[in-house]
Amino acid sequence: MTKIVGVRFRNTGKIYYFDPVQYQIGSGDHVIVETARGVEMGTVVLAPRTVEDETVVQPLKPVIRVASEADERIAKRNQEKEKEAFQICLDKIAKHKLNMKLVEAEYTFDNNKLLFYFTADGRIDFRELVKDLAAVFRTRIELRQIGVRDETKILGGVGICGRGLCCHTYLTEFIPVSIKMAKEQNLSLNPAKISGVCGRLMCCLKNEQETYEYLNSRLPGVGDTVTTPEGLKAAVQSVNVLRQLVKVIVEIDDEKEAREYKVKDLKFRARRRKDVKLSAAELKELAALEDSGGNSKIDDVK
Repeated sequence: MTKIVGVRFRNTGKIYYFDPVQYQIGSGDHVIVETARGVEMGTVVLAPRTVEDETVVQPLKPVIRVASEADERIAKRNQEKEKEAFQICLDKIAKHKLNMKLVEAEYTFDNNKLLFYFTADGRIDFRELVKDLAAVFRTRIELRQIGVRDETKILGGVGICGRGLCCHTYLTEFIPVSIKMAKEQNLSLNPAKISGVCGRLMCCLKNEQETYEYLNSRLPGVGDTVTTPEGLKAAVQSVNVLRQLVKVIVEIDDEKEAREYKVKDLKFRARRRKDVKLSAAELKELAALEDSGGNSKIDDVK
């Protein structure tokens, strides 16, 4: 058995695991660890726990120490330096007339590397920019081209639900989101209503997808014919997915009447749900909102 602690770093969604050694560490504590980028400060998101040896990717690096007051001061000082670095980089981008949007500047804890995150429509030739930045800061410079979802994750914000964005608050990695999920949940296919701050489909569409798939599989489709508990043939007018209710139209003595039943009380042959018919322009607009959830484009210059 191996003891591990889960740590997350700024501007990274993934959780990295370390050996807590003998330190008393709790969730939310700051720790100093060594990573591929150098010595860094991270936040504990998973308190120390014991797991099977085969589940751990070796070698497991140890936690150097729990962050002290001096370490916290260094981190705070780095954040102040990052503001200055951000402005300098903006000026250099304008000087070189590069079509790129700077998102954030970040120093590693030990100041051995300065990272700049940016978005752009295509690939950017920033070799001259890197030379200028290296001359100013005299440290390793790394430029990372990220996607719009990554940009939103870094900057944060408030969603239409009134809460902090999922990607910024708790999501460890992006998941594929598709129009099919919006259809399955019977949401309006209006891009303005199903897209997030980043301009892509909302990540939360994935949260209830499995539940909706299960509930929809138990329901007939609108227009289908069902048999009521009274033995009457009826056409489905609408369904309430969450309540599992079906509104039908029955014909009695040449008069049509709307009735509502629990789906478990009806008899019908399960059928695949009908696809929503959309125009080519609507399909193109909605397709632009989809995101595969893959890794962002990253250009590193070291």
